[in-house]
Amino acid sequence: MLEIVVETENGERHERVRAEELAALVRRIGGAGDRFLIVQRIPDVPDVFAQVWHEAGGDYALEHRAGAADRHFQTKAAPEAVAKALTGWARQVAGWDTGLSWSPLNLGPAPEVPPLDLDEDELEELEERVREVLNGGYADRAELAELAEEYLVSGDHRPVSPEQARALADRLWLERLAEQATWQGKTDPERLTEAFESLDKAGITARENFTCCRSCGQAEIGGESAPGARGFVYFHEQSTDSAASGHGLMLHYGGFDGTEEVTTAIGDEVVAALEAAGLRTEWDRNPGRAINVTPLDWRRRLIG
Repeated sequence: MLEIVVETENGERHERVRAEELAALVRRIGGAGDRFLIVQRIPDVPDVFAQVWHEAGGDYALEHRAGAADRHFQTKAAPEAVAKALTGWARQVAGWDTGLSWSPLNLGPAPEVPPLDLDEDELEELEERVREVLNGGYADRAELAELAEEYLVSGDHRPVSPEQARALADRLWLERLAEQATWQGKTDPERLTEAFESLDKAGITARENFTCCRSCGQAEIGGESAPGARGFVYFHEQSTDSAASGHGLMLHYGGFDGTEEVTTAIGDEVVAALEAAGLRTEWDRNPGRAINVTPLDWRRRLIG
């Protein structure tokens, strides 16, 4: 697998694709509404990306940016050469860009972003909320920037501009990446994902960071289920915030037939999968109570 995310003009998002899948996406683009793709590494780093544009009958235009505006380059090549270059870029292979005729793409200097005009308490509150969502590990940089822009809005008063919001989100994102670089081995959120994937394969619809709250989760989880699914387990965004703050993680579960017997059996399977993945739980087998995953060291690696 390539440690990348590929987003296409028609709204598709592909995480950790194989080299042949990336090549197929490159060859595919060119039709109306599906003329470009953007590739970012995992984890995403601000101003580091590659992108391809192709319109039926025209050339494939490949660009990559390696940080500042003066590190943005473009070339044109056949789809096979584009796919090969993107694969080398994704793997960070030395010399991946050789054999192509690159030229600088002059986008001009980046505009200066004025400092935030907030008092100390407002800035602290804003950064605390953005960090809380960032540390949850599910938001990308665009979502964090939107949060930063909207969080302090009151009526017509919008104290944070889109540019200031992006700058704040990127600064905190880079701080988290530096912290993440010190982590060793498998983390508890990765163990959780491992357990959820095994449950999903076993016919229990398992979703992470699903909807904003329990009411919405209960209303929408049925729409996520595959044919033949016996039950479900999920945690919502408020639970993610709690886990990221060090308070454990509450899981909601149940059987799609609504009976207590099946709900308890689903709970037993969930607990077994979590323990097999190396996590501990608190649950008294009461089908009316959530399963608490605790203690939990919430260090979810960023994707973007």
